[in-house]
Amino acid sequence: MMQLNFWAITVAAVVPLIMGFIWYHPKFLGKIWMQEVGLTEEKMKGSNMGFAFVFAFILSLLIAFFLQTVTIHQLGALSMVGGNQLNAKPSFIAFMSDYGAAYRSFGHGALHSFMAGVLFVFPLTAINAMFERKSWRYTFINTAYWTITITIMGGIVCGWYAPDGFNWATQK
Repeated sequence: MMQLNFWAITVAAVVPLIMGFIWYHPKFLGKIWMQEVGLTEEKMKGSNMGFAFVFAFILSLLIAFFLQTVTIHQLGALSMVGGNQLNAKPSFIAFMSDYGAAYRSFGHGALHSFMAGVLFVFPLTAINAMFERKSWRYTFINTAYWTITITIMGGIVCGWYAPDGFNWATQK
């Protein structure tokens, strides 16, 4: 039976907070980003950052949960039987027995999530930026942040599929 690893989802959901602290820190890209969005340090200090971090974590849980569908191919096979292996035909059980852990690794999850960053996050961010009259610099700062972030998140949710194990590379 394929189960969700809620520890992996939770750890992956912390990644955007850690990456955001690094990426948007004034000593890295924070000053440039604030200039591009028209923020000042005074405006940043006046906001409710506690709420922002809690809500960002909740939204990050949704992203981590979704990234499983992008990175774990077995979920697609499971959807073919309505999500319930008990209703599956013996051929499905045999398939999952043979391939249930195939391509379940950090590297595989990172690859598919990186592709989602380039092929989904970049166009989405660029379209919004064009209509918001934001610069390409703004687009690349945010796209790179999200692409790197979801690459790590996807690697975690794909590679950490059992509470007692983590696979960095696809098993041969």
